Amino acid sequence: MNTQFDVIVVGGGAAGLMCAWQAALRDKRVLVLERSNKIGRKILMSGGGRCNFTNLFVTSDNFICSNPHFVKSALKQYTQYDFIALVEAHNIAYHERDHGQLFCDGKAKEIVSMLQAECDASGVQIKTRALIDDLSVQNGGYQIKTDRAVFSTASVVIATGGLSIPSMEPTPFGYDVARQFGMPVLPIRASLVPYTFSGKLKEIFGRLSGNAIAATLSSGKTSFTDPLLFTHRGLSGPAVLQITNYWQPRQSVSVDLLPDDNAFELLVEARQSHPKMSLRNVLGLHLPKNIAQELLTLWFPELAQKPMGDCANRELRALGEQLNQWQVLPSGTEGYRTAEVTLGGVDTDALSSKTMESKVQPGLYFIGEIVDVTGHLGGFNFQWAWSSAYACAHAL
Repeated sequence: MNTQFDVIVVGGGAAGLMCAWQAALRDKRVLVLERSNKIGRKILMSGGGRCNFTNLFVTSDNFICSNPHFVKSALKQYTQYDFIALVEAHNIAYHERDHGQLFCDGKAKEIVSMLQAECDASGVQIKTRALIDDLSVQNGGYQIKTDRAVFSTASVVIATGGLSIPSMEPTPFGYDVARQFGMPVLPIRASLVPYTFSGKLKEIFGRLSGNAIAATLSSGKTSFTDPLLFTHRGLSGPAVLQITNYWQPRQSVSVDLLPDDNAFELLVEARQSHPKMSLRNVLGLHLPKNIAQELLTLWFPELAQKPMGDCANRELRALGEQLNQWQVLPSGTEGYRTAEVTLGGVDTDALSSKTMESKVQPGLYFIGEIVDVTGHLGGFNFQWAWSSAYACAHAL
């Protein structure tokens, strides 16, 4: 067994495989160590099994990072169009969905097979079920002890991802390595994740489970307009997942249930055109009837059966404000169990934005989700994996 390598990549996911392939193209002897029984597991699970592999409209504004400029260099070095060209070169059919999201027509395994093929062709060695016992500095390079062998290398790339999706048995190994070498790790938490609620709101959302409407969710100065889904535990859907990147625990979220309308003006117009219709029935013209009923019962039960012609401006204004600016306080989120990403991670101030190399430990690199860079929903996190991996590989 060969135990001497130029580069060892820890983690056989999107970023790790991309980096390994690109480094091997530069005549590096590359080994990938993956602790699970197969590579690319998160790719296989993503996008409902079709892998939302990138987005047509990638900019630095699509990423959350303590240093908003950090992502620019890597994104410029390897763009979404570069990855699209790779997909097309492998004859993988794909299609565009809302907001520039690109998905495979077939299965996500096509992306994994593509990366596997490129790694194989370039001579990358991949070892699965590789459990690392220790990583240390030895003779100007690094030594990695696994349960099978001890490997030596000039450079180590940490591409272990975050802690989302417990079924994949993620570990904090990557964060521990950063701390081992004196690199700061910013607080981490589950993100792109559904909200949970307790008490009356949980009961209401449970009764509305399965309903979906277009809504605008806001946290601070950030807002997203996308589908909102009611669940047995709370709220989900793209609008919710997006806003969790910006939300802080114990913070309320503003929900606009009629994002295309001024609800008060809409109700005043309805009073003129349908004076004998009940407020509940009028609201049922603009929202699913069961949602309208539940919300009126929650907010203003005395108004539900009231004819529109009898409703005063103050009553309609109060209802309008609730419809456009409903303040809800989540109990929390569903956590890593259903989170798509891990927010936070290795502090970008400790990394080179051009190469992903540690500023304090030469030859040690961090790429992908382990870094304090989190993309919006819609293929941006995969693009960060591709771009950060490419930038790293071409600096090795």
